[in-house]
Amino acid sequence: MSSDAAERRARVTLSFLADPGDRVLGAALRSRTAADVVAAITGADDAGEAQLTSTPEELSVIRAIHRWRARCDQVPTVARIANWQQQGLRLICPGDAEWPGQLDDLGDARPLLLWARGAADVRYSCLRSVAVVGARAATGYGRTVGLQLAAALAERGITVISGGAYGIDESAHRGALAADGLTVAVLAGGLSYGYPHGHAGLFDAVAAQGVLVSECPPDQAPTRPGFLIRNRIIAALARGTVVVEAALRSGALNTARHARDLCRPVMAVPGPVTSEQSAGCHELIRDFGAMCVTTADDVLAHISPGEGASAGPRLGPAVDRDRLSPVATAVLEQVPLRGGRGPASIAARAGVDVDTAVRELGWLAAAGFVQRCDQGWRVMRPGSGPRRRA
Repeated sequence: MSSDAAERRARVTLSFLADPGDRVLGAALRSRTAADVVAAITGADDAGEAQLTSTPEELSVIRAIHRWRARCDQVPTVARIANWQQQGLRLICPGDAEWPGQLDDLGDARPLLLWARGAADVRYSCLRSVAVVGARAATGYGRTVGLQLAAALAERGITVISGGAYGIDESAHRGALAADGLTVAVLAGGLSYGYPHGHAGLFDAVAAQGVLVSECPPDQAPTRPGFLIRNRIIAALARGTVVVEAALRSGALNTARHARDLCRPVMAVPGPVTSEQSAGCHELIRDFGAMCVTTADDVLAHISPGEGASAGPRLGPAVDRDRLSPVATAVLEQVPLRGGRGPASIAARAGVDVDTAVRELGWLAAAGFVQRCDQGWRVMRPGSGPRRRA
């Protein structure tokens, strides 16, 4: 097994042994590889475990090792991991081309890895993105605002990130999908488990047009604290967070706090003063310095000054063409400027398989190079955005 393969395998192992966002493990990985830590846990490297006691900080690591060791029976077999990949899941680790670098801002709470399912590239999808979150028990007002706001952002080439839950999350994803835009769903449980189960159809739609991600093992059910821990990823992936509707104890406020701690813009939509489901938004605006927003232009003005109503259309893609990978360049060369071309035809002309073509087209769209059309895909003209469905 190569050193890279061993390190990836070690990260998968650690994702079963430690809880998501474990800062003790994150601290240990600052100076040691994941393989070193696994060796210390399994007892294969007693000397390595002894070295972990060299500083007061690492004394906490050695105590955690014994806690993690009790879960060793949960580590998946190679066949089990291969089965997840056969189901269409892919593993993304720090250092991979698809790894979103903004997650590194989480420091010791950075995810060990991400599991992903979907056509879009995670890193490129999040280059121009906004988290749209809010209450599960959303009102009709909140659902409408969430749907319209997400659709308007998607039409402007902004990826909508949310948590896949009922209520505002669902409205945010559906709004982006309705506008033929990109959306990222960050789940609190594993992708194969797919919680909430009632959103199986929505998750399939997101995977077809965007991407689903999770730091949890694919078949793991979400835990109660896991929802709050997951929120740090939503906040870190996005360039800003909008809370559409939230009660005073809503988990969406936790996402806003993570965004504030990461120095990302925090925005809130005002609601009726008589609505308990908007009390959290009003508190964010009144006491935490959140910016009051009511439209997509308001949001763009805060996350990307100059892109609001008075700025006019965006000119050009989010990354330089000469920074594209050879495969992405080959796919882009086969996308027509006029009309459109289907992914199968693009794949054949570019000399790649259809799955690769769909994936490359997903992040080329996120980066602003191509867009969907009635005939398939075409090059995005300067200032254009995803078309609106009739």
